[in-house]
Amino acid sequence: MLVVESLGQDGVGVAHANGKAVFIEGALPGETVAYQTYRRTPTYELAAVTGVMTPCFMRVTPRCPHFGRCGGCVIQHLEASAQVAMKQRVLEDALWRIGRVRADHLLPPIYGQSWGYRQRARLSVRYVPRKGGVLVGFHEKRSSFVTEMTQCAVLPPTVSALILPLRELIGQLSGCQGIPQVEIAVGDQVTALVLRILEPLEGKDELRLRQFCDRYGVQIFLQAKDPESAAPFYPLDAPPLTYALPEFDIVMPFHPTDFTQVNHAVNRMLVRRVVRLLAPAPGERIADCFCGLGNFSLPIARQGAQVTGIEGNPRIIRRAAANAAYNGLAERTTFVAADLFETNADFFASLGRFDKLLIGPPRDGAVALVKSLEDNAPDRIVYISCNPATLARDAAVLVNTKGYALTAAGVVNMFPHTRHVESIACFER
Repeated sequence: MLVVESLGQDGVGVAHANGKAVFIEGALPGETVAYQTYRRTPTYELAAVTGVMTPCFMRVTPRCPHFGRCGGCVIQHLEASAQVAMKQRVLEDALWRIGRVRADHLLPPIYGQSWGYRQRARLSVRYVPRKGGVLVGFHEKRSSFVTEMTQCAVLPPTVSALILPLRELIGQLSGCQGIPQVEIAVGDQVTALVLRILEPLEGKDELRLRQFCDRYGVQIFLQAKDPESAAPFYPLDAPPLTYALPEFDIVMPFHPTDFTQVNHAVNRMLVRRVVRLLAPAPGERIADCFCGLGNFSLPIARQGAQVTGIEGNPRIIRRAAANAAYNGLAERTTFVAADLFETNADFFASLGRFDKLLIGPPRDGAVALVKSLEDNAPDRIVYISCNPATLARDAAVLVNTKGYALTAAGVVNMFPHTRHVESIACFER
């Protein structure tokens, strides 16, 4: 048995034994726990809790019956507000440990409902005869096996209720072993299911899919190749997939395999925070780097600013431009296809000077972009991050070599019950 000293960055309990750190999944600070080690190295051990003798006051009973086996959630045993506090500490620790920077001001955390929040998910499919047929779910912890799920508490209840019917449906298809995944996209008017198919469907399979759509009120897409190949199968007259940003009078159409934020409610709060921090004014030029479909570009443009959205995928750029036109913002927006991971100062100079800059990169961060900023760079930068480590690295560049101050930073709990930490930071000079 060990006494847990603290909570690590991945939501695991940290203890020490025999001169080594022991990272214990499922353990919380102050608890005395029994544990089983599953990996040993000369300097640390990785373990899982097998018993809790003195529970922490922050411990709660996980809602999901699959918690502990499913790898989708790792901290359901930690009270919801404590999860937010943990992620705030992860952000602060990363900024100082990696970037040697601290924010002048900590922003109030952004968070919303802890359950039923996930409007996007990619579920794996496996045919496992010894478990009775087809499984549909997230991978098990530390495994490529698919969890034998019957429900999921972080999916909307209507989507969670589809897991067992999907298992039955796919198990009836002639090519069930050639369907490796189902991608779920929930819009304001329709829920889309994208079936990845490696073999063509037979006529009786198509009939079963149509009957499933009619019974459960969903639309099925079929994806034969890459994500862009996903095409509607049935019904063809379903309403379009959209999500709304009502505060800014924006409706965003999207394709079910496009990147959109998984948590629509928290996304609305995040957009509001971004607009407040940027404070766009009529006539200002603002660049939205890694703009995607225009999730931030269009609300910024709605304030009267001229927005240039930059994204690497030309197809996404075309969709962003179409979304701007759909919302009557074509005249205030320009969208440019460019690889921001390979950018340089000459590229930004070619676009003209911007008054403000929004950066929202994937997990790899935006180090090439921040290094390319020169003396005519914007005086204010808002940076949205899904990886505290790369945010801290890029913050060090901005503060130590580009003359910016980190004026504010805070967390965004986009994924409750997971170790995923989203954050937002503001830089000024």
